[in-house]
Amino acid sequence: MLPSRGCMVKLSRVGVAGSASAILMLIASAAITSPAEATTFTASPIASADSLASFESVSQSNARRMALEYLDYSAFSRTGLIEQLQYEGFSRADATYGADATHTNWYKQAALMAAEYLDYSSFSRRGLIDQLKYEGFTTAQATYGVRKVGL
Repeated sequence: MLPSRGCMVKLSRVGVAGSASAILMLIASAAITSPAEATTFTASPIASADSLASFESVSQSNARRMALEYLDYSAFSRTGLIEQLQYEGFSRADATYGADATHTNWYKQAALMAAEYLDYSSFSRRGLIDQLKYEGFTTAQATYGVRKVGL
């Protein structure tokens, strides 16, 4: 059973690999279906990107860092970023890890990409939603992004 919202989950440093697995299992079992259902769990030690780096393989760390570099440059959908990392030579598993380890708000990325498209081209509402879906965003993410840019 998962802790209730706002609850602290204490993990010790004993058995470091086990602690990382426990954090990932806790996150995976949360079954979040919408942004409004997101719950923050605090772990000890604090599970920041830097502290989790000690649990990453070198390839996972490189994939995470490259994913962050791409996100600093341009907007991406989760699947688009995973595909880009695979194009760069990362395995599917490491590319997926890299994209997920950024803890990116994909709804915000959809809005950023919608704005990028409108900077250099004209779209109808439906056309821009379809373009964002083509880029790998879910229907909900694409619709959110288009709504945020005023279409």
